[in-house]
Amino acid sequence: MPNESMPVSAAMEGEGAYNQHAKLQESGGTMALPLLEKAARTVALDSGDEPVVIADYGSSQGKNSLGPMRVAIKILRTRLGPHRPILVYHIDKPANDFNTLFQVLENDPDRYGLEEPNVFPSAIGRSFYKEVLPPDHVHLGWSSYAAVWLSRIPSLIPGHFSVIGAAADVHAEFERQAAQDWKDFLSLRASELRPGGRLVIVLPALEEDKSGFEDIMNHANAVLAEMANEGAILVEERERMVLGGYPRRKSDLLAPFVEDGQFQRLIVEHCGISVLPDAAWAAYQRDGDKDALATQHALFFRSTFAPSLASALIPVRGADERRAFGDRLEAGLKRLLASNPVPVHTLVGTIVVAKQVSA
Repeated sequence: MPNESMPVSAAMEGEGAYNQHAKLQESGGTMALPLLEKAARTVALDSGDEPVVIADYGSSQGKNSLGPMRVAIKILRTRLGPHRPILVYHIDKPANDFNTLFQVLENDPDRYGLEEPNVFPSAIGRSFYKEVLPPDHVHLGWSSYAAVWLSRIPSLIPGHFSVIGAAADVHAEFERQAAQDWKDFLSLRASELRPGGRLVIVLPALEEDKSGFEDIMNHANAVLAEMANEGAILVEERERMVLGGYPRRKSDLLAPFVEDGQFQRLIVEHCGISVLPDAAWAAYQRDGDKDALATQHALFFRSTFAPSLASALIPVRGADERRAFGDRLEAGLKRLLASNPVPVHTLVGTIVVAKQVSA
């Protein structure tokens, strides 16, 4: 039987799967690149020769970080000249597939260090809900689609695995956890940022309690119910499956700053919510290939969320059974998505904060 501890949010699907199928997250991050460019132009830089530090909070396997880091380095290099070192820290939880990350940094044709001999990438295996870098160390921070994940899962969700299907009392527990985690995340980054530093954050958002993920989450919930009915997973395993993610409203992002106009010496330079059109849906409208649409959506779901759902499987299940769980979930999701094609137009929240030079 499953152990009684609360499930955890797992790392993204490994062996490069997340890099290959996280196109939605890549597109959302791309929307925020003008904000990152502006932050790189305005971040405070001294005239010394110490390295300039960029922190990538929630790098996963690295592919989606290459474009943003390249943009930031290009702008900084125009201000620094060719010789001053730039350090790039890629930060994710210890279970992350760092082998793939390092392969991307070394071999990907789009790697940001290809023509930059004075750029030095490294990685840190630690949750960003802990201190990951020394105080006053980071000039420029970036976090894309990572701060949606909570530090802990506060409750199981009867009848569903996502907070979008939670009853009011359970939803309130997630909302409280999300509010505390947001403050904690900002407090830690406020310590790590240098005075005059900037942090650009991109994450799934809510408006009128909708994020755009509702249809795909409900389809996946139906597939998990089928799997439990068929005996592919235990009922107890299904009941323990829960995602520790919480998209935020604009008011949630701004809440820590409301009282004093600042929070831990951070001030808000931008905050907004935008619609991210579904590129896979646009392709479907052109070619009418519903199977291709369903496949792309199902693989996005699997690479992003299936590892967290699989963390609820009983410990004696080996790697083959866990892989079979992902295969069955993917196949069922493809079937449902192909039978009723719908777009996954999602909401993206962006916020840029700067650390004040003086208290």
